[in-house]
Amino acid sequence: MAVKLAKDAVDIGIVVKDAAKALAFYRDLLGLEFEGELPMGGGGTMHRLKAGNTVVKLVSPGRSTPADAAPGGIQGAYGFRYWTMIVENLEEIVGQCESAGYKIAVPVTEFRPGITIAIVEDPDANWVEFVTYS
Repeated sequence: MAVKLAKDAVDIGIVVKDAAKALAFYRDLLGLEFEGELPMGGGGTMHRLKAGNTVVKLVSPGRSTPADAAPGGIQGAYGFRYWTMIVENLEEIVGQCESAGYKIAVPVTEFRPGITIAIVEDPDANWVEFVTYS
């Protein structure tokens, strides 16, 4: 049996060390729309942002976690290593991220004809891929 989606997007949860730094990146720099915050069962706070029909849930656990995610993006470890946004202003976004001091893991690169990508590290070293089609 296949999944029958009730929404044309998949939401993502990102556990963050510092909610203020994560919000500065996702809300203030990238411009994702802030929906609000909710207390989490067991402690912590979820900060909800909209990216089109996707909800990006920045979860601040309210305490230290037993481990950090392995750095290095795709080659760093198994599991979720990056997520992608399809954008119209790739070079502008990457320029703003670079000017703000964020690491550009993969510079603006033509991946294949008609598809250009770049990857930026968020404050927790999670990879965010930006893709544009020409």
